[in-house]
Amino acid sequence: MRTDRTKALPPFFTQVIGSLPRPTLVRALVDRRTSMSGDEYNRVMDDMVIFAIRLQEQAGLDVISDGEWRRVHYLDEFLHRVGGHQPIRPFEHQGELKYTTVVTGQMRGGDPLFVDDAKFLVDHTDRCTKYALPSPFLIAIRKWHEDFSSDAYPTMEHYMEHLTELIAAEALALAQTGVDIIQIDDPALTYFCDRQLTSEGQTHDDRLKRHWDIERQAPAAIASINRIAAELPVEVHLHCCHSVYKRQSDVTGDYKPILPLLKGARIDRVNLEFAYQGTGEVDDLELLPEHLGVGMGIVDVRGERIQSIDEMERIAAAGATIVDPSRIALNPDCGFAPDYGEPPSIDEAFEKLSRLSEVASRLRARFS
Repeated sequence: MRTDRTKALPPFFTQVIGSLPRPTLVRALVDRRTSMSGDEYNRVMDDMVIFAIRLQEQAGLDVISDGEWRRVHYLDEFLHRVGGHQPIRPFEHQGELKYTTVVTGQMRGGDPLFVDDAKFLVDHTDRCTKYALPSPFLIAIRKWHEDFSSDAYPTMEHYMEHLTELIAAEALALAQTGVDIIQIDDPALTYFCDRQLTSEGQTHDDRLKRHWDIERQAPAAIASINRIAAELPVEVHLHCCHSVYKRQSDVTGDYKPILPLLKGARIDRVNLEFAYQGTGEVDDLELLPEHLGVGMGIVDVRGERIQSIDEMERIAAAGATIVDPSRIALNPDCGFAPDYGEPPSIDEAFEKLSRLSEVASRLRARFS
């Protein structure tokens, strides 16, 4: 549901996806969070988050987040707070042997997890605000495994059902804080865009090796999103990226396989990637359902190179020949640092976001 504040946003309004790179100071603070008193940690982190907010304001953004600096990881922070998960499943990712978190026990409901974080954001800016939550499908695909999880949840569907219940309650609580936009992050839907992954199972990430069935799995994913969005009195975005890890994508492919499936999605906008190679193609927007706005990713967050303003403008202007400018927002392809240790620098992010704002100004003049 678009609100009075989000309805007042101009064409080509600018937004972040969520996360900003953490300066070394913030990463060190997160590393010490279990060895500090809660009051001391929160006092220092509050100051850091205010800096993240001011950085976005100074870059000229219309919609801002808290940088997700209170989160170790955009997805795993939810699992840490909800309980029932352990980092015990071995897997290989881009040639590295790691252990991923999987569900091993019942998650707990009850008190909202991120409400205080969202209230802090709202209280420290006069601009439109956004808060992001991971989707049930994303979590279920990555975190349920029959070797570790079946005692807690007999099937992935049981797990996803409970996730949907918990995330819907969390989203409703967040909507009461004054946040203007709730974004549901679901890069797992974008897995269906990777024809090599879904047809041959070829991937550098062991966690993605499974049977993929877009006709069965995608409708279930969208149904869970609809349950979350159904009662929300704020604008709802869906973010479908190709994932970011050490400046690399997990999957490739344009959005043509999934955009038609969003016809029944009870959301207001879908945020997509167009700047990085192997992601969206502008002509994908011909398949954008009529009831949806689009967040066009025109800033490459993976490459260290900073695109020119002209280069960014060309991508967005091409989109405006297909979709009415009133339906277009501008954003980076993805969050700059979904994990707190991701490599982009805060200075790189500021320069890229500042250029994003300049592109928006140009396009408003051009398409007024």
